[in-house]
Amino acid sequence: MPAPASIAAYDTPSAADTAVVLVNLGTPDAPDTASVRRYLAEFLHDRRVVDMSRWLWCPLLHFAILPLRSGKVAHKYASVWLPEGSPLAVHTRRLAEAVQRELPQVRVLHAMRYGKPSWKQLLLDLERQGVRRVLALPLYPQYSTSTTASVGDVLDAVPGLSSRMVREYHLDPDWVAAVADSVRRHRAIHGMGEHLLMSFHGLPQRFAAAGDPYPRHCEASAQAIAQALGLPDDAWTLSYQSRFGRERWLEPSTTDTLTALAERGLRRVDVIAPGFAVDCLETLEEVAIMLAEEFAARGGELRYIPCLNDSPAHAAALAGVIERELDEWAEVAA
Repeated sequence: MPAPASIAAYDTPSAADTAVVLVNLGTPDAPDTASVRRYLAEFLHDRRVVDMSRWLWCPLLHFAILPLRSGKVAHKYASVWLPEGSPLAVHTRRLAEAVQRELPQVRVLHAMRYGKPSWKQLLLDLERQGVRRVLALPLYPQYSTSTTASVGDVLDAVPGLSSRMVREYHLDPDWVAAVADSVRRHRAIHGMGEHLLMSFHGLPQRFAAAGDPYPRHCEASAQAIAQALGLPDDAWTLSYQSRFGRERWLEPSTTDTLTALAERGLRRVDVIAPGFAVDCLETLEEVAIMLAEEFAARGGELRYIPCLNDSPAHAAALAGVIERELDEWAEVAA
């Protein structure tokens, strides 16, 4: 990663004392049972993710869920693991490097909320290095208390730093344009699909009932992308994937939606995942492999369009979000 250049802008206070950190969810260190178990234990211990009583949840987690699921999840990771490592880790690092090239005047880093490089440890390291300000950009376009707010919890726990966090960018015009352009490029190469499915990560329904804006943000993102593509209402559908547990989650589910599309006689469906900044287990294994196989069994072809990853358009869009946040921060400090 290139070293930060001398600062001309954002000098109230000096951007030489500023770090911008792209924060993603996280990933195991390796596609094996032990690594996956450590990762899931950290992830599922977060009260933002699972808000059950610790007296009930911890025994269930450690004596049932982790022993039963870790090996199965490790097998899923192994099916998509890259030579350089976990897809999420590889693409997140590359994206941070691409954003750094867009913003040579500030220091751009990356971290994981769970796993390595640790978000909490990075903040402590930056504080020891004399960094005074940290701008966090959670790589979740749509805000949720279960994801974005958890990044903020860690940021707030390091009081020695002046900090700011980008809450969401679900309607950022450059980001919307980048997603729409990725669909256009795919269809220009592979031909037009009969339908576009926009699959977002799921969330328990009670979170939304309690006021979490996530489903509203997903709906707004999907509408903006469809509008940018000029799609009529019957040419696209929003759905939610990655359900966990027995409680009710946001609907419609991606699995049920694909079943319904197959029953309508649709045989070529394109799918994007606008809630994911970079490709990961949920996009590559769940959608591009598992759901594609299920749709193929019904006589259809599910064509996955990759996330924006470290594309120039994605890096430029995030750089624009960062610049606006730094400008606003400088105005407040002035």
